[in-house]
Amino acid sequence: MQLASSGGRRLRHAALAARKFVLEPGRTVTRKELSASAREAEKALGLSAPQRLVLSQLVACWGEQEMDRLLVWPSNQRLMSTTGLSERAVRNAVRALIECQLVIPKDSPNGKRYAVRDATGTIVDAFGFDLTPLYARNGEWTAIVAEQKRLKQCLKRSFDEITICRRAAEEALSALAQYHPAVDRSPIEDRLAMLKARTPKRSGTALPEGLLEAWKEIRKHVEEAFYQAGCGGTECRQIEAEKGSPSETCDKGIQVVAQPAVQTTLPAQPLVPALVVEACPVVSNYSQPIRDAVDLVAAGRFLRASLGAHPSAWDEAVEEIGAIQAATAVIYVLQLYDDDVSSGRNRIRNAGGYFRSIVRMIKAGQLDLDAELLVLRRRKMA
Repeated sequence: MQLASSGGRRLRHAALAARKFVLEPGRTVTRKELSASAREAEKALGLSAPQRLVLSQLVACWGEQEMDRLLVWPSNQRLMSTTGLSERAVRNAVRALIECQLVIPKDSPNGKRYAVRDATGTIVDAFGFDLTPLYARNGEWTAIVAEQKRLKQCLKRSFDEITICRRAAEEALSALAQYHPAVDRSPIEDRLAMLKARTPKRSGTALPEGLLEAWKEIRKHVEEAFYQAGCGGTECRQIEAEKGSPSETCDKGIQVVAQPAVQTTLPAQPLVPALVVEACPVVSNYSQPIRDAVDLVAAGRFLRASLGAHPSAWDEAVEEIGAIQAATAVIYVLQLYDDDVSSGRNRIRNAGGYFRSIVRMIKAGQLDLDAELLVLRRRKMA
């Protein structure tokens, strides 16, 4: 179809397809309803700023006439003055709206846009733009927006899961370096660095295929490596060497002369994590459960900052009394400080300095941390 000298436009397939959308018989559409449909269409189709401006001005021109089509007839000059766009930008925006099947052009014989009135002045027809598809496809816009919201939530959950896996893998790798420095960690570190480089930022970008599974796999691999290193190659913590029948006695009838007991100094047993949790409820500020000594050390390292203690205080405590005792001391001091603030006495002015003092008292044998925790637990249970 050739361009007419009167300003007609080329025939487009989208314009013909949009003509199939009609309103329900007797349906009247208010400007508010049409504007709400336009906002949904903008979200669903991701319209650009000029397209949104032109579409909103076309909707604003709807006069709520009683017609079977939603016809508006603003001139390009009016659209330019209300949107602040150039004439070329207005033409490009209108062309894009037609391609999106949001509006239908309805050209007059001379290419102008105007309303046709009867003898009483009532508008019976108009030449300009038909906004019927914009409102008739309202259900389609709602479904697309709902699907976009669902995909956005799924993407957010995937990024959250990746963050959890990354932190867990880094923590397990740090624990492996601290407790088992002889284990070769270079393959795991290289793989972790590669995954970090592949992971995009939270900017709405879709995740590469298989990335979430790769993060879950490396987390499992690092934690398994740390577990195997702690087990020393065995499958369980205790190996049963006794192969005899449980019904038989250990001596099997052999009389053994009792020897006088020899007093020996036993090594200090590690603190029970359950005792620390029961005596110090403040440890609930740590997001992970404390099940064993590894969790206890991780909690102490994390909560050290809550005391305002310098990282060198933690390093000194680990060197002087060990990582487990240092972590327990952190949690113990944090509980004392929390109780002091809650009571309103405010006797502990510098929790970080108090932590250093507690560590030195433990090293000098002036403070029994086990006994102090038992006292705290009885006090909490009373």
